[in-house]
Amino acid sequence: MGTDLNAPLGQNRRVKPAARRNPRRMLGLSFLGICIASVVGLSLWGTLAPDGLKRGQPETAATESAKGAAETPAKAANGQSGASGTMKPGTAYSGADVEHTLTDDGSTVTKFSPRSRDGKGPALINVGPIRGQDPRMAAMPNDDLLEDSPAGRLPIIGPDGLRPMDQYARPWSGARGTRIALVVGGLGLSQTGTQKAIRDLPAEVTLGFATAGNSLQRWMQEARRGGHEILLQVPMEPFDYPANDPGPNALRVDLGAKKNLTELHRNLAEITNYTGVMNYLGGRFLSDADALEPVMRDLGKRGLLFLDDGTSAQSLSGKLADAFDVPHGFADLTLDTELSRGAILKKLDELERIARRNGTAIGVASAFDESVGAIASWIGEAQGRGIEIVGVSALVKDPQQN
Repeated sequence: MGTDLNAPLGQNRRVKPAARRNPRRMLGLSFLGICIASVVGLSLWGTLAPDGLKRGQPETAATESAKGAAETPAKAANGQSGASGTMKPGTAYSGADVEHTLTDDGSTVTKFSPRSRDGKGPALINVGPIRGQDPRMAAMPNDDLLEDSPAGRLPIIGPDGLRPMDQYARPWSGARGTRIALVVGGLGLSQTGTQKAIRDLPAEVTLGFATAGNSLQRWMQEARRGGHEILLQVPMEPFDYPANDPGPNALRVDLGAKKNLTELHRNLAEITNYTGVMNYLGGRFLSDADALEPVMRDLGKRGLLFLDDGTSAQSLSGKLADAFDVPHGFADLTLDTELSRGAILKKLDELERIARRNGTAIGVASAFDESVGAIASWIGEAQGRGIEIVGVSALVKDPQQN
């Protein structure tokens, strides 16, 4: 038959003639392949070696410095630093000094601090004193704000102008709404009362520590860890002294300036981390200009505020504080003259009316159970009515802010 249908598979098949190759076509394909390979090769080179075109150029000083800073911790980790401790600072591109410290457990701590400027680069803006303290460090004093004296460690203004009043102040919102400061004093005199006040009172309440109290350093640290701003209550001579004795190391009119300053310093050295001083009694002492003047001068030089509890109508603390640029304030009300919950709540409501009329108000009380309980419950209600409870340092008249 004329077909291969009956032939075994794969036999007697017609072989097609081989196709003829076009030389011009082969040349074009080869050229295209070379171009594609060149583009891919350049792309890979640029990706894997971005500085390949610069390898022939010398490294800048900044590059060498940064490379040295990066190599230092690596050498320390390999045991080439010799011992643990602070290693040689390096310099980073950011303009900061970089200091690497190898700790005993082999970890490396890196510290960045700004270098001195030569007039170029970004400007550093000084925003003034910083109010408040890192809560994690609130129980620890700032050593720059302390000086040694025969009486002990006393508060001072730091070398950069930072005052204890600013360092240990409780931060607040800065809003212009109604503000109230509540000061509960007498802490340290009763162990159970002190513990209850620190535990139950909200952190917004300022606590006053009496220098005649016990375990003051311990209670101060606990109060600061709880977020409280604190004052130191200094005993001063009342009108009915000695029938009414304010306690040891009291400031008295007949002691003279030198002796009163000695007694003041003994009181100030009892604890640290307070924003200022509040009088404990002291009606007669506060009304005597000659006795009060050296004390007020000393407080001003130390960067402390003075809060007058407002119980003496003859007090000269405001006039002398103005004369010597001492931050100061007056309590508007004593909240627990009548020691019952109902009476204290009425006083707190009255304090709120004063604050709404004047914008601010300061109330003082003692750490009695009735006072602590009434104040703790009232604060939540007052905050719900839009009142901000602030540390007393936020409400005093401050010459640096006026």
